[in-house]
This record gives sequence, C-alpha cells and structure tokens, in this order.
Amino acid sequence: MEFKTFVFYVLSAIMVFAGLRVITARNPVHAALFLVLAFFTAGGIWLLLAAEFLAIVLVMVYVGAVMVLFLFVVMMLDINIDRLREGFWSYLPVGALIGALLVVEMALVLGGRYFGLEAMPEPPAALAGYSNTRELGRLLYTDYAYPFELASLLLLVAMVVAVTLTLRTRKGIRRVDPAVQVAVKRADCVELVSIPVEKE
Repeated sequence: MEFKTFVFYVLSAIMVFAGLRVITARNPVHAALFLVLAFFTAGGIWLLLAAEFLAIVLVMVYVGAVMVLFLFVVMMLDINIDRLREGFWSYLPVGALIGALLVVEMALVLGGRYFGLEAMPEPPAALAGYSNTRELGRLLYTDYAYPFELASLLLLVAMVVAVTLTLRTRKGIRRVDPAVQVAVKRADCVELVSIPVEKE
C-alpha cells in the first residue's frame, strides 16, 4: 500500500468517526468541536487530491468563521438538552430506515461503473507553472459563469429575507425609530437645573 493511500484511509477513518460523534455527542459544544475536526480532515483529503485552494478555503471559511459562529451561538444559548432528546426512541425507527436507504443508495452509486479506479483514474502530474487556483477561477468565470451568478443572487435573496424576518414587528418588543434618534437635540435630553448652594 502506498503512503498516499494509507494517509487517505487514516483521514477517512478520522472523518467518519468525527461525523458520527457530531450526531451522537450529548454536549452541543463537543458536537461543534467534532465538526471542526471533520472539516480539518476533509481539508486534508482535498490536499491529497491536489486541490490546495479548496482545502485552504474549507479551513479558513468553515473552521475559521462558520464554526466559530456556531460555537458562540451554542455557548450563548441556554439549550435544554433533555427537552431536545424527548421522543428520541419514537423517531429512531424512521431515522434508522432513512439512514439505511441512504447507505444503500450510496453503495449502489459508488459501486457502479461510473466510479472506481477504472472509471476515474488518477490525473496526470501537473505541468510546471500549473496553478490550481488559476484553473478554478478560469472555469468558474467562463464555463460556470451563469450558475455562479445565479448562486450569488440566491444567496443575496436569502440574506435580504433573513434581515427582513428579523426586522418584522412583534408584540412586546420595544422599538426605536432611527430617524427619531438622529433628530434628537441636546435640549430634548439634557436639562440644566440650578441648585442653590447652602452656606454653613
């Protein structure tokens, strides 16, 4: 067995273990940390596939930004774990059936003629001066320009909808009009009171 294949199997085993711990860990903080481990090992697998740019983006964006946000949210919220686990055993048969179907589908797809070493041989060695990032950018802005723009529009719409949902009026919440705040003058907020001084 080659060293590259051995490293791939080791990283894959760590990633599968981390993925299982994400869904089985009782503590949400531990689950988020195992997800960080899964992202790191996925970045290592991308490096083995000579996709350095994708590996760095995975580590920087997901581990450096998204997972830090997850950890802040999980640690700041008071999550009632016992309430979340209510009814776990009643949903277990349905979840196990769906999981088994997913495993069968993945086995059928990966075991077919479209995957494997015969269908997808190892790519040839890169030429001198070849840049993975440049090639990815060329494909992204030429062959996949329209899907890329469509995905950016969908993300923009999702961001606007998220902001709109947070700004909707709800009962029992004190709201302040920013225009009124800006128009406030000093005389409206500060009152000078003359207090007589008592001499002894």
